[in-house]
Amino acid sequence: MTPVQRTVTRTVAALIGMYFFAFALVPLYDVFCQVTGLNGKAANQPRAMSNEGVDTSRYVTVQFITRSSKGLPWELDVMTRQLRVHPGQPTEVEFAFTNKSDSASWGRTVPSVTPSEASLHMRKLTCFCFQEQRIEGGQRVAMPLVFQLTRDLPSEINTVTLVYTLYPVENKDNVSQQVQRTWREGGDA
Repeated sequence: MTPVQRTVTRTVAALIGMYFFAFALVPLYDVFCQVTGLNGKAANQPRAMSNEGVDTSRYVTVQFITRSSKGLPWELDVMTRQLRVHPGQPTEVEFAFTNKSDSASWGRTVPSVTPSEASLHMRKLTCFCFQEQRIEGGQRVAMPLVFQLTRDLPSEINTVTLVYTLYPVENKDNVSQQVQRTWREGGDA
């Protein structure tokens, strides 16, 4: 193999490697953020409450912010925008989803926690953010968030902000209907 062919081969191999690395980067980054709490990524699965008791010697202010992205005609409201909790204290907050359109649609709520270090100390037992939601046109649905900040939350963290952003789930009804139709017809989904 000539030096030119060797250079071309190495360049093509490097380009192919970079191409596949670019696709793997987002899932790898998400896993890294989930494990380390970096970038405020909160757990998307229920976590057991800590049984270490309540630290009544301090309070932490918990703030809730809700946002909707374009393309989803929903409104998300929280009944309590801010509250003070003791670390270790289980707390329930109610959120309300309202579909402002005339037709049913699917949405998903993506959470984030600030400061990012607090996400490592956030336990959610019940959260609407664990799964996609379907709301009928004009319907208003109340859903709870049950959470706990663990006692080992660093003492310098006095305020924790939870941000929930609504995103549309595209073509969920079409995909669901197609899978059901295929299943009824005895084909593979």
